[in-house]
This record gives sequence, structure tokens and C-alpha cells, in this order.
Amino acid sequence: MKNTIIFDNKIDFKQGETLTFFLNENFDFKVESRIFSAQTLKKIQVYLKNLKFKKIKEKIIGFDISEKNKILFIVVKENLVSNNFEELGANFYSFVKTNKIDKVNLYVDTIKSFKLYKKNIELILRFIHGFSLKSYSFNKYKTQNKNIFYFLLKIVSSEKASLKNNYFSYKAIESGVFQARDLVSEPPNILYPKKYVEIIKKLSSLGLKIQIYNESKMKKLGMLALLGVGQGSINESFLVTMEWRGNKKSKDKPLAFVGKGVCFDTGGISLKPARFMEEMKYDMAGSAAVVGLLKTLALRKAKVNVIGVVGLVENMPSGNAQKPGDVVKSYSGKTIEILNTDAEGRLVLSDALSFTEKKFKPKFIIDLATLTGAIVISLGEEYAGLFSNNDDLSNKIFGISKKIGEKVWRLPLNENYNKLMDSTVADVQNINYSGGAGSITAAQFLQRFIINKTPWAHLDIAGMAFSKKASSLNPKGATGFGVRLLNKLIAEHYE
Repeated sequence: MKNTIIFDNKIDFKQGETLTFFLNENFDFKVESRIFSAQTLKKIQVYLKNLKFKKIKEKIIGFDISEKNKILFIVVKENLVSNNFEELGANFYSFVKTNKIDKVNLYVDTIKSFKLYKKNIELILRFIHGFSLKSYSFNKYKTQNKNIFYFLLKIVSSEKASLKNNYFSYKAIESGVFQARDLVSEPPNILYPKKYVEIIKKLSSLGLKIQIYNESKMKKLGMLALLGVGQGSINESFLVTMEWRGNKKSKDKPLAFVGKGVCFDTGGISLKPARFMEEMKYDMAGSAAVVGLLKTLALRKAKVNVIGVVGLVENMPSGNAQKPGDVVKSYSGKTIEILNTDAEGRLVLSDALSFTEKKFKPKFIIDLATLTGAIVISLGEEYAGLFSNNDDLSNKIFGISKKIGEKVWRLPLNENYNKLMDSTVADVQNINYSGGAGSITAAQFLQRFIINKTPWAHLDIAGMAFSKKASSLNPKGATGFGVRLLNKLIAEHYE
């Protein structure tokens, strides 16, 4: 059995199923008489009257009307803004899972009586969206887990057709987010660069144009910074481009998104400590967000032209691995001194950014990367770091982040930080040996590879891509951070 959300216009209250209603703060409960007998309805109203008297603060209330049937009330404040409905839906999922309620009929028409709910369709869609995002689980490798929870959520409404039709775009977002979460969750012996490429190639069935650059092609192009990272691994490195042409008549430049895809990061010769090294399978989360975003755009047939570029490598120590002190020539022509092989993500992105800018000449470039531990020290698991050479682009991203709940915080770029990345033997060095401002100097490094002053933003998502604790719309684990944020940015400003 799989998690299932269906739409219906008829109440079907079978044994073992739970009927759910929205309820305002005054506990006013009005429902069609055909649903309950007069005796049962009176029993419910007496129960609610007692709860109101006790001034309970729970958002979800359970009430048994028989030995096998339960009613749930979702208490909603009149001034609740629409975004909170996603969180409300997520909370409802947590409630039904905790209470092992696997069959729910949600009678959503009860929301129509609320004073401020003129856009009740949109609110219900947000509620379902939050419920679905929270329901994600990655359990494909469990063989003896008896606690896997599957549910059937039936949305009962007189506006069934409208809900079902309009849920399409939300479903596309969920598919992209879940794709990103799946990729980040895969173990590194399963998701190595070549396997990753095979997964991406399957998205061509959605209308995406996929182009694969293997090591031979990248060497001819001069992508020696990216190739240097992967040369210590027995697994081949790749660069993959994904093109969505949803507005072929448009002469506007495409939008470009670039993702760091280090499928596993040992640190290379500058080896990481063993403790928590298993978490370095998450070092490809930036690329996963780009793949998830392109999948969402293709599924919802977005009327926009978008390029996705991901650099896929493994950073491993071996006799052939890159060494501290090496100098490599990047795709841009600039030379880079490698002072620390664990500062590898910026090397992958340096080639990917310059290549994207030159080949596609985009309107802007946004890159996503689990780039620095320093950003976690700065912002924790609450905000991604935002760096940009363009105030307009930065302001748009920040504005959307507040609306969507995937928060970002802008940090400065400055010429004085740039000096900390100057090398004595090459054009630039890959770490700041003076100490401090680790996330900023990493962004300053990346900015040097935006050659033609294309508007650019860098999102350091090291603290946001994976969480050991659940948050409002995510279970613990991979979050898919960036898919919803960038999809909304495109929908609101570029379609």
C-alpha cells in the first residue's frame, strides 16, 4: 500500500475510518444533517461546548462517536494566514501518524463558514500540500520495519473537480521535492556519479533535454578544476545539463541553476575526521535541488526557459588523488592553487559556473551547494546563506523565501574579503588561510568565476539540506530545500 490522497464529493463513513472537520475558535460546528443522526450531532455539540468552557488550546481534537469510528476537529484561528495552512496540514499528518489513524475523510466544506476564507480552495490545497510534504519517508532499504505508516486521505468536498484540477501544480512541486529528498537519502554505494547520471537521464521522458559530459569531454573543454576533485576516485566524474524549454517563442535569456554534486566527500588527502563522515553523502544536495526543480517545472509545464547544470564527482583519497599544493587550470582559464582538498565544492562549481555562463548566456545564475560548515555556525538550521552580486535578484530571492518558509539570509561580499583568496603562485587559492569569514570567502572565490558580470546568487545550504530533527514541513532527514523556493521565484517573477 502507498500513501494516497483522493478527492470525492460524497461522504463515505465506513467502519474504522475517521471523519475530520475544520472548526473555528468559537467551536461553532455546523454540518449537513444527513451526515449524523440528531442524537449523534447533539452528543458532538455538547462535547464541543464543554471544550469551549475549558478553554483548551489544542489545534486538533479527537472524539470517539462509536467503538470503531472517530471524529477529528481541526481548530483554525480566523486570522490564520494562508501559508500557515501548509504547517497546519503538516501538523495534522503528525497527529494521524502518532495516533495510527490510517484512513481519514476530511470534510473540507466546513471551512466555507469562516469569515475570512473567501479563497477556501487555495487554503485547502495548501493544507493538503503541507500534509503531503510532511508524509515523506525513505524506507526502501528497510526489510523488517513494522512501523511504516501508510495513509488514505480522502478530501470530501462539493468542489471536488476544482480541488483536483488545481492540486496538479502542488503535486508537481511535491514530486520535485521528493526527488531531491530521495537523491540526498541514497547511500553512497548506490548513488555514485554514473548512477546519478542514469537517474537524471530518465527525466528526458518529461520533456527535458539532457546532455552528458564525461571525463573525456570535460578534459577537452578544460574543466580541470572539476576533474581534479574526482581524480582520486575509481568512479568517473560527469557534468550534466538539463534544459526545459517551456516558452519556445520567448527571446528572453534562459534562467540558470547550478548545483554542487559531490556524491561523497571524504575530504580527499585533507581527510575529514571519521566521526559523522557518513553524513558526507549529503554533499550533493545542491545538485539534488536543481534536479528536483527541473522535474517540477517539467511536470507543471512551466512557461519559462530554464537551464539546470550539475557537476557530479566523488572526493576520495588515493594514489591518484589531488594533493595540497597542486595548481589546476579552470574552464575560465584562471589557475587555482589547491591548499586544502576538502574545499572541493567550490572547485566543482567554478567550472560549472563559467561553463553555464559562457554556453547559455543566461539572464541570471543561481547556484546551490552544501559549501561550508561555517554557514552552519553562522545561521544554524534556520537560514541558508545568500550571497549575490545583484541586489534585484537577491531581494527577489529573499522576498520569496519569507513567503514560502525556506528562509535565506544575505551576507556581504566585499573586495577586501577577495584579497584573502589571492594566491602567491596562481590566480586564486581555494581556501582562506588567514582564518574567519569562511562562508564569505568561499562565495568570493565563486564570484571570480562569473566572468561576464551575469547576475548571480549563491545559496550555501549546508545547514538546510538535511536535519536530524523534524521541522514544520519536513520529517527528519533530507529536506529538499531549494525546490519550493526556486519554483516560487520562477512562478512569481519570470513566468
